[in-house]
Order: sequence, then C-alpha cells, then structure tokens
Amino acid sequence: MTTRTANGSSILPSPERREKLRKWRGFKDHGTKYGVAFGGFSVIGALALIFIFLFIEVLPIFRPATMEFKAQHSVAATSGAEVLLTSVDRYLEVGVSFDRSGRVLFFEPYEGRTLLDEQVSFGAGEQVTSFAHAEERTGLVAFGLDNGKALVVSHAYDLSYPDDVRLVTPKLEYVLGEEAVVVDAQGQPLEALAIQRGPRGYIVAGSTADGRLLLVVYGTQTHFMTGAVTVTRTAYELENPGSTIQRILLDNMMQAMYVADDRGHVHYYDISTPSSAHLVNSTRVVAEGQTISSLAFLLGTVSIVVGSSDGSVAQWFLMRDEENIRNLTHIREFDSHSAPITAITAEHARKGFVTGDASGVIKVHYGTSSRTLLAEKIFDGNPVQAMGLAPRNNGFIAADDRNQLRFYELRNPHPQVSWAALWEKVMYEGRSEADFVWQSSSATDEFESKFSLVPMTVGTIKAAFYAMLFAVPLAVMGAIYTAYFMSPKMRGLVKPIIEIMEALPTVILGFLAGLWLAPFVENNLPSVFSVLLLMPLGMIAFAYLWTKVRPRLMHIVPDGWESALLIPVILVIGWACVTASPFIEIWFFDGSMRQWFTENGITYDQRNALVVGIAMGFAVIPTIFSIAEDAIFTVPKHLTQGSLALGATPWQTVTKVVLLTASPGIFSAIMIGLGRAVGETMIVLMATGNSPVVNFNIFEGMRTLSANIAVEMAETAVGSTHYRILYLSALVLFALTFVVNTIAELVRQRLRKRYASL
Repeated sequence: MTTRTANGSSILPSPERREKLRKWRGFKDHGTKYGVAFGGFSVIGALALIFIFLFIEVLPIFRPATMEFKAQHSVAATSGAEVLLTSVDRYLEVGVSFDRSGRVLFFEPYEGRTLLDEQVSFGAGEQVTSFAHAEERTGLVAFGLDNGKALVVSHAYDLSYPDDVRLVTPKLEYVLGEEAVVVDAQGQPLEALAIQRGPRGYIVAGSTADGRLLLVVYGTQTHFMTGAVTVTRTAYELENPGSTIQRILLDNMMQAMYVADDRGHVHYYDISTPSSAHLVNSTRVVAEGQTISSLAFLLGTVSIVVGSSDGSVAQWFLMRDEENIRNLTHIREFDSHSAPITAITAEHARKGFVTGDASGVIKVHYGTSSRTLLAEKIFDGNPVQAMGLAPRNNGFIAADDRNQLRFYELRNPHPQVSWAALWEKVMYEGRSEADFVWQSSSATDEFESKFSLVPMTVGTIKAAFYAMLFAVPLAVMGAIYTAYFMSPKMRGLVKPIIEIMEALPTVILGFLAGLWLAPFVENNLPSVFSVLLLMPLGMIAFAYLWTKVRPRLMHIVPDGWESALLIPVILVIGWACVTASPFIEIWFFDGSMRQWFTENGITYDQRNALVVGIAMGFAVIPTIFSIAEDAIFTVPKHLTQGSLALGATPWQTVTKVVLLTASPGIFSAIMIGLGRAVGETMIVLMATGNSPVVNFNIFEGMRTLSANIAVEMAETAVGSTHYRILYLSALVLFALTFVVNTIAELVRQRLRKRYASL
C-alpha cells in the first residue's frame, strides 16, 4: 500500500513497498558487487592459466637428460679381440660391434640375439695395426693393415615392411671393393689412420711405421651394366710434424686434416688442394705434462673434441686471425672426468657428444649450450673402450675392455637450451667472435641451431621504442589541444575520426608500410629529415603570423578553430619537402642519400625501424589519444576556472593544473599504447624484413618476439626444442608486458594519490 493525502496524492510508499524496494536494492548491490568481483578474479584467473599453460610447454626444455639401463651382453667376447666400435640403429632394433680381428657382429640390443655375424676378409698373413671411422652417421670404417693397405667397409640397414611389420635388415658393404686398397705403396704398417667420404670421393690419411704421413684420394666408378666398381688412387706425401702421430682426423669437405701427436699438439693441414697440401700451424690443446687421450669430430666435422689424460674435455675449431690465417682455437670447456678420457662419440644430428673415461664413467655433453647434461658410471672400474649413439639420440651402447656391452635407453630431447645459449653471447662454428644469433633452421644436417632470444627481445623493444617516439608526442599533444583548446563542435568531429582509426586492421597498415611507405621513404630520404626539421618551424612561423593577423580575422575564424588553418600549411610543407628531395640528394649527397649512408658505414635496409615506427605509431596513436583526451577533458572545471580567475594564462593552466591532475590518465594511456606496440605482430611482420639483429639503428630492421612466433610456429615440429623455445618467447613477452604494466600501475597509483588533493 501507499500512504495518500486527503486529496488522494501519494506521499510515501507503504512500509511493505519500502521493504521490497530495499531488498531489491540490496540484491542489485550484492549482484553488482559479486559480479564485478567475479569478473576481476576471472581476468586474474585467465592470466594465471595463460602463464601456467606457457610454463607447462616450456618446462620440458629444462629437464635433465636421463639414461635407463636395458641389457648387458657378452656377444663380442667370443672372438677375444678388442672391441673398436659399437653402434645401434635408429629404431633400437639392431646393434653392431667391430673388433680388432675384423669380426662384425649385428645383434638385438635388448635380447643379445645374433642377427648377422660377418668376418671382414683380410689377406693371408695380414694383421690389423690401426682402425678409423668416419662420421658416425656414415657407418664408414677402415682397418689399417701391416702391409700398408686399408680395408674399407660400411655397416648399413635395409628397411622393409613384410605383412605391415617393420623389419630392419643389417648388412656390410665393401665400398671400395672386397680387397684392401693400397695406402702406402712401400708396404709399411699403418700405425694411425683416418677415413672420410667427401665431395671428391673417399679420402684416407695414414701414418706409417717409418714416420711418413700419407694422404690418398680414392675415386670410384660403377659400371652401369655389370655393377663392377673401379677404384682410382691418387697419393700424396705430406710433411711429418716431427713427432709421433697418434690420431688423425679428416673433415668431410676435404678441406682440413688434424694430426694429434704424443706431445699434446694438434697439427692443422690445409688439404683443400691435395697436391699442395701443407702443414699450416700447430697448437697445444692439453695442459703441459698431459697427453691427448682421445680425439673426435662433432657433427659436420667443423669442431673437434679433445679428451685429455687428466680427464678434461674441450671443444676447438678453426678461426681466422687478423692475417686471415686459420688457427685452431679453444672454444669452451666441459665438466671434467676424474680419469683419462678413453672414448668420444658424437650425435648423428646435433652438436652433442658423449665422453667415456678409464674408470667406466660416461658424460653427456652439448657443444653450443656448453652443458654437461648427464654423468653416470656404467662400468665398475673398467675403462670405456667404445661407444655409439642411436641416430635419434634415444639409445646408447658402450663396450669395456672386457668386451662387455651395455645398452641404455637415453632421453635427452632438449640439450641445446641453457641460460648461456638463450641470453649470452655464444661462439658458433664458422664465426670469428661470440655473438647473439637466432637461426633456427637450415638446409643442411650439420646445421648448428642458434636460439638466442636477445635479438628478438631487443627487436621488440626497438620497434616499440620508435613507435612510441613517433606516437606519444603527437597523441598526447593532440589530446591536450583537442580537450582544452579546441571548440566543442570541432572536437565533436576530430575525436570520433581519430578513434575510428583504431578500427583500421593492422594488416592493412603493415601492407601499406611494406609495399608503399618503405619504398617511398627509401626514394625520398631527404624529405623525411626535411619534414622533421621544417614542419615544426613552419607551424611555429604560422603561429607567429597568426598572432599578428588574429585581431583582424577573429570574426571569420572563431576561437578553437585555429588548428583548421594548419591543414594547408602542413600539406604545403610536406609537398615542398618531397619535391625538393631529389635536389637535396644531388646538392649534398652526390645523388643518393642511401648510398651516402652506405659509404659512411651506416647500414640501410628498405624495411627498417623508421618505417615501422611510423606505421605502428599510426596504430598506437588512437589508443593513446582517446584515453589521454578523456583524462584531460574530465579534469574538474572548478580547477581550471579557479586558475584562470587567479590570473593564469590558459597555457599556464594546462601545464600547472590540467596536466598534473590528468597525469595518471595520460600515463595510463601511454602504457596501454606501449603494451599495444610491444604485442603488435602484423605491422612488424610485414614492414621490418624480420632480420634478427641486435642494434638500435633506425635504418635497419628487426625481428620481434611476436613476429618470430607468427613466422616460425607453423613450420616447427610439435614438441621439438624449436617449438618449446617459441613458447618460451611467448612467456618472455608475457612476462615483459606483465612487469611493465605492473610498474606502470604502481606509478599511476602514486601519481593519482599525489594529485588527488587538487
């Protein structure tokens, strides 16, 4: 009921009605309160879930390598000869061992059952005096004999699917024929041997008992009808290093040969032209008083791994000095063993390797990341004699000096990742100095993946910096003028137009920047600098002129519309700068400003930070302008009117009152714009050239974290190291924006608290 007066008019709702209204208000208040709280917590929860998802995807790259023992066999012991080489196929279904007697045994790694037992056919009375193998992935080995000959064989696997079941069939191939080929025509025993397959055929290097060093190139021709193999031999004798040769290595491009002696030196020979092969220099690679106990190539035969008698392990490769001479250079050290290194084996598809020592301990290392990922004792007191890794790095087999074979399953999916590899300068193969490099793929199997996140992080900061450098002055100054000086009617036209700019797809801006703006800027470089110089001067000159003629034109141009008069001024100055650009180039830059940059050591890319700054600035300006303009416009009128009433000029009122009061909102606008710039993808993807460089040169491009993810995520294998590092890039970008926004919010709250009393 409602209480009424005598004439029937209503005064107050009845108590029952008031109670219903009170309950309804309470329901709305509680609904709003909990709804807003739910929305806030939902946002926080969504951010937390994003972080958790990214962290889950990234976490596996930091897990350590693990090995699991599967089987032990004595299958190689029946011959009684020393095991020289072990290996296992990619499916972990067939293992192989070579021993000094020439026996080649293929067996099941898990069960030990013999699959194929072959005996390499040596001639009557021939004895094995040395042994060598090429890169592990080739399966190529050579037995050096006491009569100066070498027998070259290769172990391989045929894959078939009878009844849809995979069948791996091992085989032994005589790549240079079943007869041993001549290395030393004088018939001296080969005490050290090396073999490699390269672009010119097969190459063998050997050290003879009488101290000669030989290099022999074998060419092969297969008759297309009979299948008979004809071998041609070209031999060269090289300078002996003057010490006892213990080990020899040949690279697979037939460019370099490394000879290790008993004094701890490695001698580098240039064999790119075998007829003029020569000793270039010698380098001590172990400490004084120590010897080289093991020597092996990493994948690609660029780096060598040196194992010392004191248990140290180091990586070396050739680098050019100031005189353009290639010298063997120490690159990095790995965790040492407590006993001499007895065996080293490299991975088939990455820059990783395994070392074994005289106490039966093996360690798993990775070159680029400088990591030692695993250390485990696999033989109790017996030295590791030979080792082999599966092509997929998922299996490992090793033999001791008693011909005991131990087989392990290996899990080591992400050895390339370390703090140093991601965030520090790294010395990569083929480079003259350490650097930050991102190069995730290549056309060659020997490729050394480079996963430095520094170029993309710097590129993200660089793109955002130049975008904000362009956008912030225009957006904030425009917001000040629009909110405080512009007439209401003109503000009603300008503000919606600028806000509509935000709806323009960034892919359109990127398209225009890459295909129109970048060539235009390149062809009219002087005009860009002319505009930066002449546009402010022209506007100031026009403002001065306006102060002189304003009293006469006040009835024509009312207050707040003066900015419209600047439009033709801006157009005329822009047109004049572009028109004069070719003449400026002729007068001051010999006809080409870009060429002048190049001649003076300034790199200029067509798609560069200048283009990105302009294009991304246009994408960011509407966001900053809209929020900043609202913050300035909503400054209480009593503050501005009070300032003006006390005698302050409008400009003094803006700088001393309005900007201080609106500073939290302006700061928020700038930080939101920065967040937009940091996360922008399409513009930087289309207008930067995507060059992962580390510099702040405004005339060079960059690659940002977001653009890198967009470009490479589609081409990477799910679960691979590359895939997870891209997720790590997203996590870095997420953390970067989160930290920046958190700091910005703290600053905003402090500004708000400081100026709340105004």
